[in-house]
Amino acid sequence: MSLWLLFLAASFSFSVIVYYVVFRAARCSSSVRLEGKTAIVTGSNTGIGKATALGLAKRGARVILACRNKDKAEAAAFDIRRETGNNQVVFMQLDLASFKSVRRFAETFLKTEPRLDILINNAGVLGPGRTEDGFGMAFGVNHLGHFLLTNLLLERLQQCGSSRVVTVSGLLHRFGSIDFPLLASKKDLVSDQSTWHNFQAYCNSKLCNVLFTRELANRLEGSSVTCYSLHPGVISTELCRSMSLWLQLLLMPVAKLFFLDPEAGSHTTLYCALQEGIEPLSGRYFSNCALQQVGAKGRDDALARKLWEVSERLTSLS
Repeated sequence: MSLWLLFLAASFSFSVIVYYVVFRAARCSSSVRLEGKTAIVTGSNTGIGKATALGLAKRGARVILACRNKDKAEAAAFDIRRETGNNQVVFMQLDLASFKSVRRFAETFLKTEPRLDILINNAGVLGPGRTEDGFGMAFGVNHLGHFLLTNLLLERLQQCGSSRVVTVSGLLHRFGSIDFPLLASKKDLVSDQSTWHNFQAYCNSKLCNVLFTRELANRLEGSSVTCYSLHPGVISTELCRSMSLWLQLLLMPVAKLFFLDPEAGSHTTLYCALQEGIEPLSGRYFSNCALQQVGAKGRDDALARKLWEVSERLTSLS
């Protein structure tokens, strides 16, 4: 299985390297200003999330860094305030691996912040472990945590006129699948915690991101809230920090040579958050600052609806 994983990783890396060497990431050129508006960015103490928060702060937004690690997030907030001159960049504690933490964050936010214009579901994990509520880590954090957070904040988004929900998915959603009987028995979409299954769990969670966005758009049709999912590009970030050391060593030289940096990786997220005129494309998937087609499973409305209904039960929203 390890040799098969090595072959798959090498093949995938080669294909994306060729693609991104030929087609470098597009840049978000929106000149929209955000004074008086509030944005939340999850997982914004490092990587794409921090670069996204920086881009929003430069445009004058009040930016909430919703992160698990207090020290790292406060350091990131300090960096962003210093670079932008925008003092409206603050940290609020959020651990997406804990429903209790998600609910506490939402309660605090709704009590202290009068508006929410942009919610960016950016945080993501790849690796073994279980959430506080017993779910596989990738499914629990990448999907369920963001699903619960978005629903708890949805009324505030609707109160603020034109607002957006942006969820960072990825190209790997094309390799994802959703096995509901397995989810019911294992509280996860994979059967164990091997390296291969951790990779598959991540792919599955990225498919969940696409389907969540699609169903959210269906439910919000006719409202002032629009939503988008996206592939940020192949980025050199800390996402793989929980992978085995040998896999990190394998990927490190490739990442340094060919992968985009977090600043470049933030542009499609910023495009979805800021670009004027894309409102009719709510629920759709973007890459390289342009509309892209998702895999066949990501276009399955029945699957999206069932995932939503199951997710409501798992997060005690229904």
